[in-house]
Amino acid sequence: MRLGKIVLPSGESGLGVLVAEGIRVMPFPAGCRSLADVLYSSDPRALVEKHLSASRLISLAEVDLQAPIDHQEVWAAGVTYKRSQVARMEESETGASHYDRVYTAPRPEIFFKGTARRVSGPGGPVRIRKDTKWSVPEPEFALVISPQGKLVGLTIGNDMSARDIEGENPLYLPQAKVYNECCALGPCVLLPEGPLDRAKTRIQMSIRRRGVEVFQGESNLDQMKRSFEELIDWLFRDQSFPDGAILLTGTGIVPPNEFTLAAGDLVTMDVTGIGSLSNTVVQG
Repeated sequence: MRLGKIVLPSGESGLGVLVAEGIRVMPFPAGCRSLADVLYSSDPRALVEKHLSASRLISLAEVDLQAPIDHQEVWAAGVTYKRSQVARMEESETGASHYDRVYTAPRPEIFFKGTARRVSGPGGPVRIRKDTKWSVPEPEFALVISPQGKLVGLTIGNDMSARDIEGENPLYLPQAKVYNECCALGPCVLLPEGPLDRAKTRIQMSIRRRGVEVFQGESNLDQMKRSFEELIDWLFRDQSFPDGAILLTGTGIVPPNEFTLAAGDLVTMDVTGIGSLSNTVVQG
């Protein structure tokens, strides 16, 4: 089941269930005022199915599909794929050994990525900083986690990164990663029915410039070194998240060093079972 946060033409917000024919829309169930309330209920799937008979089927073009976030903080894990480890070492002369060590260390790299107001949804903008000359998107599997630390859903995350700023000095990581429109999430939250087949879960990214594809890459989830449970455990150590959290889990797709994003580029990320997230790059 894929749940979306929607706004109707009337301005009314509600819940959407993405299906092959379009999207089934309904008000939030009684006692729920947000997508997070649904996701954090004791049985989100049963709760939604109970109200499906009262839903109506419309086309996706008739709704504004929002980023599937309410008041959660967004955090991110880095250097969880071999390709990311190599890329971070390539970009940083001063910190290469740190990235090499963290890939094999028991403690993962986990950092704050942003708040809901910094996050764009499907079709929204993602930003290049004004003070960077080397910026890339990072397609990531994102975990939707309840206040109790339970994994309740999965979505797609775009972790925008200024590689030259981070590469100059690892202490500049917050500036390279956290700024307005530095992240996109969507198009929905997948409620998994059981354990994912990591080898069959593909992550793909395409970047188009003036209608021409300038980069394409893919990986799959079994290239990820750490488990979801491991990352969630580290995130929740000595931290509380009363509104829950969304955790980006790192990337295995990194464009070549000579590539940088440009304003107007269209970045599309596809993940098996979740769907497609597209965003246009802006700067200035």
